[in-house]
This record gives sequence, C-alpha cells and structure tokens, in this order.
Amino acid sequence: MTIPRFRALETHDIRFPTSTALDGSDAMNPDPDYSAAYVVLRTDAPDGLEGHGFAFTIGRGNDVQRAAIDALAPYLVDRNVNDVLDDLGGFWRELVHDSQLRWLGPEKGIMHMAVSAVVNALWDLKAKTAGRPLWQMLAAMSPEDLVDLVDFRYLTDALTRAEALEILRRQVPGRAERRRLLLAEGYPAYTTSPGWLGYSDDKLRRLCAEAVRDGFTQIKLKVGADLDDDVRRMRIAREVCGPDFRIAVDANQRWDVESAVTWVAALAPYSPWWVEEPTSPDDVVGHAEIARRIAPVPVATGEHVANRVIFKQLLQLGGMSYLQLDAARVAGVNENIAILLLAAKYGVPVCPHAGGVGLCELVQHLSMFDYVAVSGAMGDRVIEYVDHLHDHFVDPVRVRAGRYQAPLRPGFSATMRPETLARYAFPGGPQWMGVAR
Repeated sequence: MTIPRFRALETHDIRFPTSTALDGSDAMNPDPDYSAAYVVLRTDAPDGLEGHGFAFTIGRGNDVQRAAIDALAPYLVDRNVNDVLDDLGGFWRELVHDSQLRWLGPEKGIMHMAVSAVVNALWDLKAKTAGRPLWQMLAAMSPEDLVDLVDFRYLTDALTRAEALEILRRQVPGRAERRRLLLAEGYPAYTTSPGWLGYSDDKLRRLCAEAVRDGFTQIKLKVGADLDDDVRRMRIAREVCGPDFRIAVDANQRWDVESAVTWVAALAPYSPWWVEEPTSPDDVVGHAEIARRIAPVPVATGEHVANRVIFKQLLQLGGMSYLQLDAARVAGVNENIAILLLAAKYGVPVCPHAGGVGLCELVQHLSMFDYVAVSGAMGDRVIEYVDHLHDHFVDPVRVRAGRYQAPLRPGFSATMRPETLARYAFPGGPQWMGVAR
C-alpha cells in the first residue's frame, strides 16, 4: 500500500480592496486592505483532500508573511501524512521549538503567524479526513489527547497539566447535551459592522438600526482618533440602539494609560460594555492599571497578543475581563487550546476577535469547542461578526437572529474558492491589474 505524503506547500498572496469603502477602518489602521497569506497543503492521498489555512494581514507586508510560510515547506514536504496528523502536538513543538526559528521570535511575529497558518491547515486536513467539522472533532477528543496538544512550558505557574485535565474531565458528562443545544440554537454573536471609524453618522445610524433589527444584542464601535467625534458617535449609537443594548468600544491600541483613563471617563455616561485594546498589546502592566482605574467598565483584549505567555500574564494581573483570542495570530489550534484552558482556569469569558477576512470562519470552531468541552459556558460570551467577504469561502459562516449557526461541513471552514484565489491574487490578479498599491 502506498503511504500518503505531503507533496507541496503552496502559498498565495490574496488581498481585498476593503480600503476603498473604509471597511475595517479604525484609529490605528485607517485604510486596511483585508488580506490573507494563504497556504494549501497538497498530498498524494487517493481521496485528494487538502489542508487550507492562512495568516491574516491588512495589505502591505502580506508578501513578507507569505515568504515566512514558504520557509516552513521543508518541515512538511515529503513527510508521511498519517504520522504528522496523528501527532499534531509533536509537530507543533517541532516547529515552535526549532532553535533557529525561535531566534526570529521567540514565539511572536511573522514566523509564529506562519506556524499558525500551517498548523491550522493541518487541522483543516485532519478534520476533513475525519469527515467532521473541526469543533466537533476536537470536542470528541479525550481530555488526555487534548492536553497532549498543549505546550505547558512557561505556563505551569498558572496552569499545570493536572489542572488542565481536571478542567476538561469536569465537562465530559455534559458534552452531548451542549452539543445538542449548540446545533439547535447556535452561538451568540455581536457585530462590528456598524462601527468602522470611517463611516458617516448617517451610515452609523442605519447600520445600528439594522443590527437591532437582525437580532444582535451587542455592537462595537471603533474609537480613539478624536474624543469629541467618539462621544458624538457613541451618543448616536445609544439613541438608535436603546438604553439596555450592549455597545462595546475598541481603541485598537491607540492610547497610553492616562489617555485611556481620560477617554473612557468621557464615554462612561453612555455605558460602554467593554473597552477593547486600550493600549499596547504587549503592555500587561498598563492593561492592569487601566482595568483598575476605569472599573467597573471592563477591559477586553487579545487580538494582537502574540502568545499564550502574555495571555497568562494578563490573566494573572487582572488586565482583562474578556479574552479575545485570535485564530490566526498565535501558533494555531494547539496554542489556542492552551489559551482556552487558561481562560477557564481564571473564569474569564472568551469572546474571540474576528475582524478580518476568514477569521469569523475559523473562530466559530474554537468558541464552539470551548463551550462543549472546555468552559461548558455560553453566558457573557459572544463571537465577533463582520459582514465582509464571506462569499469567498466554500463554507461561509451562517449568522441568523444574531447567532452563529454551527458549521456542519468537514474541516476548519478555511477553504477559499478557486475563483477568489485567481481574481484577488496580488499583484497579478484581475482585481489588482493596473492598481497602484
């Protein structure tokens, strides 16, 4: 019998011109072009299955991210497919612990995101091979197999392997019922679509009204460029949405500690549900200080947190009330399982970041796995939803009445349509021919 092997790691520079309508605009990123350094893992298996993954960027530099993914090809090409998929914990350690790759981080930046793209593509392939959506496959794994995926290096002062096993074993008896509820009712979502900073007041009003009409119970506004503008926009949103509607705000790292405290005080009369990324994602002490001084307004953060170690510190110091993991910034599914376990240990709700192409498709699997097998909870938890670019995916998200419907197709929902890969390839695809960028 022929042993299936990986035959190619193929990458694509895919960019979407979202800056033309200011979709995705915020105080730190005024003109993003949502982009993906996209990877396809090709095998010679008879079933022809492929693994798909990507690193999310916002335009310039996507080619650098693609080159970083290309650099990982020697770790995979010509390897036995079954050997790799049967030990994704071991393969994760092989990549992340490689001494020369670590020198480029360690465990942060473009190489860590490149590892994420490849690791997520492997999980996509494994779930397709199993014939199940990723969230279901993970939620059916034993606690022992799940903790084998986690690297506890640097974590044991906050979370040990034994504690992680206890968290997972505690949820095993209720898995089947939570899976049934999830399939029947979906998972709560909130929408950022009304709140991009470049939108006019009229567009803000219209999109807020649409969010309420569509069944969402929470929206998010971008803030941080101009205080008077933010107060006006927050007032508009509150008038349209009503006094009890949840309105979160997101500063996208714009402030120092004192600026954050001053700004939040001005917005506090409009009852922000949380303040997101108030300062540098690396400033753990700054987050903790802001959280202390703006209480009871909660702090949410995580989309730019580079690794599980910084998440650990934020939890230890009380720097966050909501943990916003990202499916494509830390090193893939394995590291996000570690982060979910940390959040469960500290009792902090996970509300993933999904503001970017394909991120909604990925994070839904992580939140649903968390609900079924890790935290066992859905209260005060929402997945971000952005109504952009889903039509480019073979298995796009489905949101109804403000709730994500559980994906049913095998895989990690990461596969882009072939026509998208052709049209939006940068710089030679038809979308970009003759466009200066």
